[in-house]
Amino acid sequence: MTPKDLVRAWVAAFNRGDADALAALYHEDAINHQVAQEPVAGRDAIRKMFARAFAAAEMVCLVEALYADGEVAILEWRDPLGLQGCGFFHVRDGKIAFQRGYWDKLTFLRQHGLPVG
Repeated sequence: MTPKDLVRAWVAAFNRGDADALAALYHEDAINHQVAQEPVAGRDAIRKMFARAFAAAEMVCLVEALYADGEVAILEWRDPLGLQGCGFFHVRDGKIAFQRGYWDKLTFLRQHGLPVG
């Protein structure tokens, strides 16, 4: 699977709210670092992170642009509420080895009526 194909599969699983399918796209020792939060290390911890997030809020990822160069794919996205962000996916051997995401956590929390702080 190319990095672009992998990110397309990631978006599809994210939009289904499927934490197990998302986790399966990561290496066992992958790191997911959403810069508004502490890095999450390991496939199982990443699965738990997504499961908690999907339980807390209904989230949708609408692809604005998807770029790839070698082992890196870059996803520019928005959601139906107007939040925008981008994600960088380093893909190794067909799985995500490292992901870094940038988005406004305060706006997200307010949009979903979640506690700030």
